[in-house]
Amino acid sequence: MKPKTDHVSEDMRSEYNFDYSKGVRGKYYKRILREGANVVVLEPDIAKAFPSSAAVNDALRVVLEASQAVRRATTRSARTARKRTGA
Repeated sequence: MKPKTDHVSEDMRSEYNFDYSKGVRGKYYKRILREGANVVVLEPDIAKAFPSSAAVNDALRVVLEASQAVRRATTRSARTARKRTGA
């Protein structure tokens, strides 16, 4: 037969004592750097323009695609560069 155990209340206590002297500053700092977590804080006027983080990501993807298209259109091929220097 199992001994009876005291019923533990699932309610919150009125007070909790945390021992902050055992805390370690920057404990997860290296892990965050390794995993590549990026946090960007937007200016308030910019944040008003985007309803969610997904909207910000979509807008940035459009900007990246446009900049890559411009780079591809303006880069010279190696063959064209040789013709101009050889003449």
